[in-house]
Amino acid sequence: MEFLLLGFSELLRLRVLLFLVFLVIHLVTLAGNMMIFLAVVMEPSRPPMLLFLCQLSAIELCYTLVIVPKALLSLVAAEGSTISFLGCAAQMLLFVALGGAECFLLAAMSYDRYVAICQPLRYAALMSQGLCLRLALACALGASAVALALTVAMFRLPFCQPRRIDHFFCDVPAVLHVACTQSYGAELPLLAACVLLLLLPFLLILASYVCITTDLLHITSPAGRGKAFCTCISHLAITLLHYGCATFIYIRPKSSYSPARDKVVSLVYTNITPLMYPLIYSWRNKEIRGVLRKMLRRKKIAQVNGDAIRVVMYMCGKF
Repeated sequence: MEFLLLGFSELLRLRVLLFLVFLVIHLVTLAGNMMIFLAVVMEPSRPPMLLFLCQLSAIELCYTLVIVPKALLSLVAAEGSTISFLGCAAQMLLFVALGGAECFLLAAMSYDRYVAICQPLRYAALMSQGLCLRLALACALGASAVALALTVAMFRLPFCQPRRIDHFFCDVPAVLHVACTQSYGAELPLLAACVLLLLLPFLLILASYVCITTDLLHITSPAGRGKAFCTCISHLAITLLHYGCATFIYIRPKSSYSPARDKVVSLVYTNITPLMYPLIYSWRNKEIRGVLRKMLRRKKIAQVNGDAIRVVMYMCGKF
């Protein structure tokens, strides 16, 4: 009851280089998302967008911890690494649940931008902290329910021997490719999950931006229009990154599955995009930059105070 994750076994000469590159990217991603998460948690007054960013950073932290360690292990093992049946199912469940929660969260963030631009006078009343927490909880629970149903459907399929998954983690298309079935019925759970986790949030995001664009057209001042649109750039960039990779991998028939191409796109999806998120939001979002400055200032003050206390203790010890 095991699967063999082949990983990057065809790139034996580049294993050491890939291992070092992925390890550095993984550590930088963890540090960036952890910094944003801690900065928002330590901030006493948190606007709605900061709450959403905190959840997004938490998702990315869990996301990389679910996928990257096994990918690094597959680079160490020359012929791939084994994973148990339950371990593979758990990895797929967590991966789909976290990815789905991110899709729903991006939809909630687009609604936040819609209220901020189209109904600014009612923003504080509509986007209360309680509503943001309820939206965050709904995103997590909804994605977990869909992920559980998809995982159960996938692992009820019969699997061919040998159970060799040509991937570095238990991704849905890679596991479906190993299944001993040629019927289109096996692809229906994946199609339903794509509709619920990808298409539905995307339509909500699209509707929000249609309303935002319509409202911006009524602003006569180009400077005001540009200032309002700049608040959406970070969210748009992350949405395009997330949906671009996810659509390429999951919305297609089983017959068009290509292991080599999927692994390259999955590398971007699971390593590069989580690294880009903190950079994009730290660069374009004034609120998160302000919170990070406050955290670094507190750290510097604490360090100065600690140095002063050590000097005083040293002087007292001399006398």
